[in-house]
Amino acid sequence: MAAPLILTTTRLRLTPFQRQDKEVLHRIFTDPFVRKFLWDDEIIPAAQTESFLEKNEQHFAKDHWGLWKIQQKDGETIFGFAGLWYFFEEPQPQLVYGLLPAYAKKGYATEASQAVIDYAFQTLKFPYLIASCDTPHQDSKRVAERLHMDWVEEKTMNSRPTTFYRIDHHE
Repeated sequence: MAAPLILTTTRLRLTPFQRQDKEVLHRIFTDPFVRKFLWDDEIIPAAQTESFLEKNEQHFAKDHWGLWKIQQKDGETIFGFAGLWYFFEEPQPQLVYGLLPAYAKKGYATEASQAVIDYAFQTLKFPYLIASCDTPHQDSKRVAERLHMDWVEEKTMNSRPTTFYRIDHHE
């Protein structure tokens, strides 16, 4: 399958993260705004980001999905990520997204995530997608709702209340 690895929207360009993006991804992962909910406020070591990027390249090569970096179409600054990743022993990867705080509340997370959803349904032929977020993370819940994802349940995962959303592919 020849997967279109670069995704574009009206305002954004999404390209797969690669190993040489280690510093920028680590800066995003360890930003207090991002890590509060993504990493349970833990500052992960650079080696963990490097390992993540190795897996990301493997997933793109084998599965045609992973984590894309988010940039404005006319800019070079990488200010977030959107993509598909395994969480909580789900049978298929979940939708995941995150932005640096200066780029939040501008619709970028929704726009990038919609591109990933469209790719997952149209190219990868996923029958559904799940997204989860820490229940207190209201902004992330609003993104899932703007994506027309349905609330599924709230349960405790890793000692934290977590809300799950789902969207089904309809031909």
